Amino acid sequence: MVNALITPDTLARISAIGPYFAVATGPRPEADGFRPLTDLYADPRALEEAVRTVSGRLGTDQPRVAASTLHLGTASRLWSIALACATVTGSVPDLAPDRLWWRLPASGPLDLWLPDLREVDQEPLPALLHTVAVQNLAPWADAVRHVSGVSAHTLRGNAASALIGAHRVLLARAPDPFLPVVPLVRALLDRPPLAGTGTYRATPPGPLAFQRRSCCLYYRVPGAGTCGDCVLTPNAHKEKTP
Repeated sequence: MVNALITPDTLARISAIGPYFAVATGPRPEADGFRPLTDLYADPRALEEAVRTVSGRLGTDQPRVAASTLHLGTASRLWSIALACATVTGSVPDLAPDRLWWRLPASGPLDLWLPDLREVDQEPLPALLHTVAVQNLAPWADAVRHVSGVSAHTLRGNAASALIGAHRVLLARAPDPFLPVVPLVRALLDRPPLAGTGTYRATPPGPLAFQRRSCCLYYRVPGAGTCGDCVLTPNAHKEKTP
């Protein structure tokens, strides 16, 4: 089976799935302000400013809560784009942080712009691990931990929760994939850095049911409760421990 190439049209179709799947490509978008993701990971001032903005939006004076929320949302953006490309085309885009640009919009998740399309020259599973987990989530977690003190345990849980959220949306809105979504997600959950972040069970033909072993801290936002996969939310998702 020959993998489909990732093209601007492909990214446009994937972007239409939902806001976490949206990524611009080609010429620089209007309303500038984009910076490479390397800046977000390496420039504490840029990250601190983003955390302050998220704090204001959430109405919380707890930087750890805002930082964890920003971390989870950004992980969701990365997993959503990469996983959608993998399942829709069989190929994974190169999302190296010096190639993928970001800006914080007035509301919602980060805007992302990928000026030049290039695919990772690996099979989908190792390609996803490389371009999302290794190239992005590892330095992203280090940066968030350094600036805010959010624990590595929580950040790994965020990464797993973000992946679970992405696959749920894909199953609901992209029902005829080139590659099946659930086996890819199970394989990712069974491998570092996501192994041990939670428990899951299959719910054929639906998405995996997942419970993480940590909390993203969102319940500390005024008026918020716990997430469905939170360790603080009792459920029965304990049949398979990755």
